[in-house]
Amino acid sequence: MSAMISTKLGRFCSMMLLVIGIISLIPKASVAQLNPNESQTLGSWNDCATKRALVAYVQSICDPKSVDFIPIGERIAVFDNDGTLWPENPIPFQLAYAFDVVGKRASNDPEFAKHPMVQAVLKKDTATLLAGDHHEGLLQVVAMTHAGMSVEEFQKSVSDWIAQATHPKYNKPYDRLTYKPMQEVLSYLRSNGFKTYIVSGGGADFMRVWSERVYGIVPEQVIGSSAKTKFEIRDGKPVLIKTLDQLFVDDKAGKPVGIHQAIGRRPIVCFGNSDGDMAMLQYTTIGNPRRAFGAIVHHTDEVREYAYDATPKSSGKLIEALADASKQGWYVIDMKQDWAEVWATEPARK
Repeated sequence: MSAMISTKLGRFCSMMLLVIGIISLIPKASVAQLNPNESQTLGSWNDCATKRALVAYVQSICDPKSVDFIPIGERIAVFDNDGTLWPENPIPFQLAYAFDVVGKRASNDPEFAKHPMVQAVLKKDTATLLAGDHHEGLLQVVAMTHAGMSVEEFQKSVSDWIAQATHPKYNKPYDRLTYKPMQEVLSYLRSNGFKTYIVSGGGADFMRVWSERVYGIVPEQVIGSSAKTKFEIRDGKPVLIKTLDQLFVDDKAGKPVGIHQAIGRRPIVCFGNSDGDMAMLQYTTIGNPRRAFGAIVHHTDEVREYAYDATPKSSGKLIEALADASKQGWYVIDMKQDWAEVWATEPARK
């Protein structure tokens, strides 16, 4: 009898170990799929239409019983960076970096200093630099300061600058000035099976230096403006060299193109803040066979941040997208009213 009991007990233990092993193999994303996190994860948001709508949307598309259910592999969320995840006034942060680099180089290179756009930088003539549909002058300056550097040299240059540069209004490091409510949105979506991408007019290589540390967004999920990179052997070592050739501008109509080329899948969630993001919002929400969500960060808080739309200090004009928001079902985030807190006290960690 004792042998029989021992045998049955052994079989029971083996079965339990098998069950535990199977449970341990279930992906964490499947748990998120069945039990989406509740709205308390968006703690720095006031109770507002956008917050309620986002939570309801995520719960709906994560519920396997819902007609809106979307499999985890198709849960793609795209975010503009400047003005959406962190400020872009008084000038975009990458332009602040370029200004510092241009100033140092111009003092040692008279020929470089003669270039009209370099002169505009030295005179702080932002109107000239930001003229045109894609701020061609700014892009020229950015490309000129980067061209000829290896990717590693450029990464070190950006890292060194981020470590010592401070914002002129807040006197804080730039990477400490991210929006806490948007950091919470990134975390909330990821906890519910989303992949989060930056899709920005800023330089892809510039953002990839710090995106994982600051936002938890890995470099391969950063889409931005870029120029041709060439391969060389320098001092016996393989390197990638940045050039001025074949510049791709990831802004306005370029954003859906960049999304297609880099992701190959249509997003279902999009956050932007300016007319430069309108095409990305349209691509995400209009005619999407999946239920989609779009939102615009409206800068209305002149005390805690800045207040602008039609007349920003530099970039980030918001006219057309704001006028079209109600028609297209895009939520407009009133920064002053909807955000209980603005700034993340620490950079987000992955």
